[in-house]
Amino acid sequence: MASDAVFIHDFNSNGYKFGEEHPFDPLRLTITIDLLKAVDALKEEQLETPPAYSEEELLSLVHRTDYFNAVKQLSEQHSYEEGNAVAEQFGLHTEDTPYFPGIHKAAMTIVSGSVAAADAVMTGRAKHAYHLAGGLHHAFPDRASGFCVYNDAAVAIKHIRQTYGARVLYIDTDVHHGDGVQWVFYDDPDVCTYSIHETGKFLFPGTGFVHEKGIDHGFGACFNVPLEPYTEDDSWLESFNVTIRKVIAAFKPDVIISQHGCDAHVFDPLSHVHCSMRIYAEIPAIIHELAHEHTDGRWIALGGGGYDIFRVVPRAWSLVWLTMINHPIAEAIAAGIELPLPESWLKHWSTISPFELPPQWLDDINSIEPIPRRAEITEKNRVIQAIAIQDL
Repeated sequence: MASDAVFIHDFNSNGYKFGEEHPFDPLRLTITIDLLKAVDALKEEQLETPPAYSEEELLSLVHRTDYFNAVKQLSEQHSYEEGNAVAEQFGLHTEDTPYFPGIHKAAMTIVSGSVAAADAVMTGRAKHAYHLAGGLHHAFPDRASGFCVYNDAAVAIKHIRQTYGARVLYIDTDVHHGDGVQWVFYDDPDVCTYSIHETGKFLFPGTGFVHEKGIDHGFGACFNVPLEPYTEDDSWLESFNVTIRKVIAAFKPDVIISQHGCDAHVFDPLSHVHCSMRIYAEIPAIIHELAHEHTDGRWIALGGGGYDIFRVVPRAWSLVWLTMINHPIAEAIAAGIELPLPESWLKHWSTISPFELPPQWLDDINSIEPIPRRAEITEKNRVIQAIAIQDL
């Protein structure tokens, strides 16, 4: 019998670590899972390890053979001087995405987790599946980019298309444009990519403009909503609500895959968007509603970016799972009830957090400085959202 939701996690994902000073820190996985356990929303026995998949079969769905063979070579490389020439060819020589021993196994573990989440939903074993470590949306078929080595989201989508023949709507709410996934499916009419993000005029990867709509048979199956820097909650949510509802109604997908980067928060150090935890409570609630309305509940959720790993990521990512399982905490937040975070979790993680941890699930809006150009930013975003869906 199908369950409502499954939680996919392989502790080998913690090996995906570029260095002690690198902002992409797998500790955020541990802190999030610990928060879910603290509120009795997840038990150890519920953590499902993905099965063993054929590495080459999966990776070749998206990535070039010379690329993943190079990653394997670098994974075992003990001399950086010997590896640098290879790394430079494939985007693994930068400060953002440097190669490290074991990089192939760690990245492949993440791919397997996202494919396992897809299989759980597409076989009917579960309505929803969550793979926290997934969402590496910047990787390209022939190179690494933006902290991403293998594009697990694109591989999972290709797997769904090949194995189940389903039409896929990919929703990306990371503050950075989901460029790698977009370009993989830019000519595919059966995969609709939707990304809402800070405009590429000011933020990596410098893409994701409204005129990027797909090519050939895929024209019209690509949507971008690039928002202004310093966008706040009301404008962000208006832009998302107006556009995603139009897109899903027009595309009519069989399944949703969503990427839940949570770096549009005002605390995040790698963007300029000025949102609070409110959007991270409402994003999964909206997608959950749309999944039950349009795809018979079929919804696969992945993690993604998020670089305030103590104050933001655990709450935002936990809210995805709490929404999936209709947990009382998610229902209370939706009803406007303020709820405290568990004291045991706060006490434990405050000992190593560089910032004072927020005491509640949602932010105290009075503690966030308002933006003086709010009306101007909102109006610019309304123009963008109108252009983004003008052909629907």
